[in-house]
Amino acid sequence: MTGAKIIAATFARLGRHVQTFGDYAAERAGAPVRAYTRVGDAPIENRNKVYRPDHLVILDAALLDEEATAGLAAGGFILVNTPQPPEALAHRFPAFRLATVDATAIARSHDIGTRAVVIVNTTIAGAFARLLDLPLAALTAAYGDLGFSRDLPSARAAHEAVALGPAPVDSAAPAPPPRPRMSVLSLLAHREGRPTGTRTGSWRTQTPRYVTVTAPCSGACPAGNDVVGFVQAVATAGEEAAAEILGRTTPLSAVCGRVCPAPCMGSCSRAALDGAVDVRGLERHVASRASVAVRERGATPTPRRIAIVGGGPAGLSAAYELAKSGHAPTLFDAEGALGGVLHTGIPAFRLPRAPLAREIADVVALGVTTRLGKALSRREIGELPRAFDAVILALGLQKPRDLPVSGRELSGIEQGLAFLHRRNVEGGARIAGRVVVLGGGNTAIDCARSALRAGASGVTLAYRRSRAEMPAIADEVEAAEREGVAFAFLRAPVAFSGNGRVAGVVLAEVEPGPLDASGRPSPVTTDRRATLACDAVLLALGQSADDSVLPEGWTMRDGRVHAAGAPLPVFAAGDLATGEGTVAAAIGDGRRCARRAIAVLEGREEEAAPPERTVKPSEIRFHHFDRRPPTPHVPPASAAAIALAEEDAGLPDGSEAARCLSCGRCTRCDTCLVYCPDGVIARDGAGYVIDLDYCKGCGLCAAECPRGAMEMGA
Repeated sequence: MTGAKIIAATFARLGRHVQTFGDYAAERAGAPVRAYTRVGDAPIENRNKVYRPDHLVILDAALLDEEATAGLAAGGFILVNTPQPPEALAHRFPAFRLATVDATAIARSHDIGTRAVVIVNTTIAGAFARLLDLPLAALTAAYGDLGFSRDLPSARAAHEAVALGPAPVDSAAPAPPPRPRMSVLSLLAHREGRPTGTRTGSWRTQTPRYVTVTAPCSGACPAGNDVVGFVQAVATAGEEAAAEILGRTTPLSAVCGRVCPAPCMGSCSRAALDGAVDVRGLERHVASRASVAVRERGATPTPRRIAIVGGGPAGLSAAYELAKSGHAPTLFDAEGALGGVLHTGIPAFRLPRAPLAREIADVVALGVTTRLGKALSRREIGELPRAFDAVILALGLQKPRDLPVSGRELSGIEQGLAFLHRRNVEGGARIAGRVVVLGGGNTAIDCARSALRAGASGVTLAYRRSRAEMPAIADEVEAAEREGVAFAFLRAPVAFSGNGRVAGVVLAEVEPGPLDASGRPSPVTTDRRATLACDAVLLALGQSADDSVLPEGWTMRDGRVHAAGAPLPVFAAGDLATGEGTVAAAIGDGRRCARRAIAVLEGREEEAAPPERTVKPSEIRFHHFDRRPPTPHVPPASAAAIALAEEDAGLPDGSEAARCLSCGRCTRCDTCLVYCPDGVIARDGAGYVIDLDYCKGCGLCAAECPRGAMEMGA
């Protein structure tokens, strides 16, 4: 109707007499309809439908058939909304002049309509005006008269994009088919409500279907976990079922349930309602009640021997993926125990050693050979490709960044990772007096909290950016603050003072500058300085890859080692390849690296996963859900109770899983069934069936699906 009104208004602007009206019949909102427009030089008195039109506009190509064109005058225009060229349709209707325009794509690009239904009538009217050589000035004025000026750019785009087919072949237009008469019951003869019996047939332009779309939490997980899958399993099937889902992608759920920065929670749709689902807490809860790692090795016709250098999260993940697929991985690590930074860098009050040891033991039990306690030399690494089918280097970021400023040579200044290693591995290092920690990441927070536990009388963490820009996990920053760590934000160290031993850190005030590559304001150091007295300094300024461990002649490109211009069966995994710096990212990359290595050995290219569509917040219908705040954790220890014991006892049970909205997945909530105006959706076992013979494609079911698990398609 709107398209017909625009055409009529345009002709009226040109001084012509016009008439326009719709033909809705018995269909309800959403069903396709006909609309008619007459144009003449004299007043129009004919009130009948237009049975023999001069031109025809088809808003959806699914409606273009012999019935729709019945009565059309020979040589008349048929304008069709379709991405196809006119020649693709002309052979079906040789007596008419075919023209096409992709009005749907144009309208979508101009954001006209809704998620369920793209509105094309205001767009295609612009194409029709081009076919009839209607002046753009009259068209523009008509859009203004009807209040559609916002859609005028879309109409202009269609005006430019319409394509006209070849001249028609001279032939008579087909006559409209006879319409069967329907019997009508008397009022008293009705005894029950009956279906209309009206089949949609060619009138339906789109069809609803159930889909499974990636939830935003799953799409954000660096480890590649099926987040919504395991959380829903906790709610509906229990922890064992959830552990089985997690075990497909990670063996380290007890670890990630404690130390992951949880980007899944940052992407959680429920955050816009009443707070994100505590995915990290639920992963920890599952791992505390069920073994996540699979128990049995897989089988492969060609088992491969793979050397993995580095027993941190990336190396463990790669070994797990290889072993559960039936291959024979051997893990090398310089430490006396596996775990890498999990063992040497993360304090026990954040990651207790018992769950870490248990998950590492589960990986080794799959058939992983370990060689520990010796750092491999460059020569020994270079010999590995001759002894193994492939080598995976999971060495992490081993080179801590230094601070080459005046006074750096003073004693009492130590790399934070070295302090954490002494504290976590070498028997519990002590530290006394006032300690300054320089940095803003998780290592800096671990250093600050560990220093308090190691005997420091006070700890100040100085960071060159603001608190909001700290890369450290927000919960850990809050915990440090509760325990008494002081923070000096927007302060950059420019020198150290002291006589033989450090006695102070010279801090310059920092002002935010232009945005840098990280998307944060770049820190601009000023001349305003002050000295912060201290007895020890811990540097936690970040780490980088140490290329000196690679044998001479080896270079790394796109995660693979090359020598003499040719690729070797040597691959980089985890932080060494990506520099991401999180446990979850290392786990995900370790698994992918293992798969890549096997694919190369088997002479095939690993298939790249197709891009996945992620549920958008606009697709979630929050009005279908009750508000329910997140489940609180067991209260943390007070500052007076600081000890090596884990301070956060986690979730009390798995009830938090019930808050998951199951974005992108049908939960059989019956919303589609209830909202269907024609009653054509019915329960069918564990799902639904749609009677497409009677569905008119109105899109209400998809528009009201609470979770974005329905869509409309041709």
